[in-house]
Amino acid sequence: MNYKHTQISYMMIVVTLAVLVFFTWAHIMASAEPPSTDSGTNFAVTAIMALILFILASFTSLQVIIDEKYLRIKFGYGICQKKFLLNDVTSAKTVKNHWYYGWWIRVWLWPKMWIYNVSGFDAVEIKLKNGKTYRIGTDEPKKLEQTILHSIK
Repeated sequence: MNYKHTQISYMMIVVTLAVLVFFTWAHIMASAEPPSTDSGTNFAVTAIMALILFILASFTSLQVIIDEKYLRIKFGYGICQKKFLLNDVTSAKTVKNHWYYGWWIRVWLWPKMWIYNVSGFDAVEIKLKNGKTYRIGTDEPKKLEQTILHSIK
């Protein structure tokens, strides 16, 4: 059974746009100052700003794809992604994440698990044959859970 769904993080889009506005303002204000003799510093600052925006933009969405063989998750345009063999998945259940689990990619030590989430608190917890636990955030947890359960039979 095939499944493909993308959850958008509107909060992260707003944060990314706010940082972009701030960086643009800072760049304009720096341009109003007399030019410095060290152009390498200006380039480094601009490169760091671009890198920060690139990283923030990569966490604006989370896509979950299930095909015949794999369960794949991908943040944004794909810089951060993970795939699981469906044959390795032993269980799936709908869960609620605590607010303090946070968003994006997290490792949690008690209970030991990895969390992939961009928005909200709903998730599907999967357990693998090797004993590892993962939580995948979604805005349609029941549908994702049923698709995983159907795919691992």
